[in-house]
Amino acid sequence: MLLKHRLSLAQIFTFTWKVDLMLLLCCTLVYFVDKYWLSAHIAIPVAVSAVLGTAIAFFIGFNNNQAYDRWWEARMIWGALVNDSRSWARSLLHYTQTDGDQEKQAFVRHMIYRHLSFVYALKTNLRKLPDDYYTRYLTKEEIDYVQQHQNIPNALLNLQSADLQQLRQSGVVDGFAFLELNQMLVNHCDQMGKSERIKNTVFPPSYVYFTRLFIWFYVIMNTLMMTESIGAWAILFGWVFGFVFHVTHLNGITLMNPFEYHPLGIPLDSISRTIEINLIELMGEEPVPQPVKPKFDGLYIM
Repeated sequence: MLLKHRLSLAQIFTFTWKVDLMLLLCCTLVYFVDKYWLSAHIAIPVAVSAVLGTAIAFFIGFNNNQAYDRWWEARMIWGALVNDSRSWARSLLHYTQTDGDQEKQAFVRHMIYRHLSFVYALKTNLRKLPDDYYTRYLTKEEIDYVQQHQNIPNALLNLQSADLQQLRQSGVVDGFAFLELNQMLVNHCDQMGKSERIKNTVFPPSYVYFTRLFIWFYVIMNTLMMTESIGAWAILFGWVFGFVFHVTHLNGITLMNPFEYHPLGIPLDSISRTIEINLIELMGEEPVPQPVKPKFDGLYIM
């Protein structure tokens, strides 16, 4: 996720240099084709550029709106997960009646640590990157159990439910506390399911493909039209028009998959670490891990 409101020219070039080179190459090729061959056969009407530009603007606007909706929904889901994680730990610490029993206290604290495993396992499942950090808060038996399942976060919720029922049967939590804690597990399952829905629902590829195709067609037609009036300057102005449309479309594409590991994605590393820090501090444990540091001179955080 980006942290700065402004980007330097070097940072912009880092994100767009491939598009810049392709546009310049395309505009240069079109210019020479028109100058040495096409201009003798046909003249491109000015109205073509205006009509195409308006149509493409609608396509790009729709794509970007839908992409941002996916990104913002993902951010709200993980924001809710942060709040529910804090409530989960706080409720287990203060609504359980351990009566000074060290074994029961350790049991309760392990359920809090296991929730950290759930958060990190969910992050790994969404990003599809190899990461076994979640195992540090589990016992060997639990690791063997969850790794037998395709959906590790869901297997961890099964363990949480079983232990919550054990707390209820042993009288550590009363009926009202049991209902509240169980509702939090339901919330965790909802947040997991909503995240998986966004991850597994492919944005209609036809919108992305045809929008990109129309942009290139617009760049070609616009360069052809300007070549007849301003000559070689059409290469520069063709690049300018193409740059505006391509970069605007590129911004939307990068938001379509908010859980991907890229600078404009949801900062799952940072959010997971925030939950970890908060829960460990709530329990008064040591050491408390450090927050995730921004990358690329403070430009974004993962």
